[in-house]
Amino acid sequence: MPELPEVETTRRGIAPLVTGRALTRLAVHEPRLRWPVPADMDRLLAGRTLLACERRGKYLLLRFEHGVQLVHLGMSGSLRRVAPGEFLRKHDHVEWVFGEDAVLRLHDPRRFGAVLWHPAEAGPVQDHPLLARLGIEPFDPRFGGAWLRAWFKGRSQSVKQALLAGDAVVGVGNIYASESLFRARIHPATPAGRLSPARCERLAQAVQATLQDALHSGGSTLRDYVNSDSEPGAYFDIHAAVYERAGLPCKSCATPIRRIVQGQRATYYCPRCQRA
Repeated sequence: MPELPEVETTRRGIAPLVTGRALTRLAVHEPRLRWPVPADMDRLLAGRTLLACERRGKYLLLRFEHGVQLVHLGMSGSLRRVAPGEFLRKHDHVEWVFGEDAVLRLHDPRRFGAVLWHPAEAGPVQDHPLLARLGIEPFDPRFGGAWLRAWFKGRSQSVKQALLAGDAVVGVGNIYASESLFRARIHPATPAGRLSPARCERLAQAVQATLQDALHSGGSTLRDYVNSDSEPGAYFDIHAAVYERAGLPCKSCATPIRRIVQGQRATYYCPRCQRA
């Protein structure tokens, strides 16, 4: 699933192309996504100027004067720029046309993505049900070891599951959680509430470093993820320390990497470098 680095990479790619421009047309080729695309979306937006292209967690927020469009990429979707007149692919479901030289398409084979509308009269978009309970952004100045320590206090669930829950901090998906815990030298099954202040600080720094590295390289190569220019991400294909490396030697100590399943998600770790 595209996570924070992939979505932020997409945002950075499309924002310069479309911010400040009027949307000529919104074409919905397949409205049956995770939630149906509102039938009147084109009428609501045609001719309106896009004021800002923002992100909250893994949601793209396309801000117009009269409301905000929420875009989610689903399990394997991508929002990419296409050439004028480019052939419509099978799973190109929604198309934004900002003049002939700026056309975006949502490609979503599994149709788990979403294109929704939050009108201005409904209040701040942060109050939308899909956004209201999201945790802090990992690069927010308030995020750090003390923040994690406060959220983890009393929790018996594993630290890996606590990271994935998204209420303490957003953007730490399955790949990034495994990589962050390896950097912090913390066993993924350790109860979150047992982490000391020092280990929470290490983990917060590891989360930020892991996500920052992914951003620099354009995200991961998870399944068929591509960035806004249809180029695949490169980070974990080259630099992964533990993810999908079960049985291979740890890059730090040469101990074979192990794989376990937590909450129906695969977790990878080094049994020597990462202690409970």
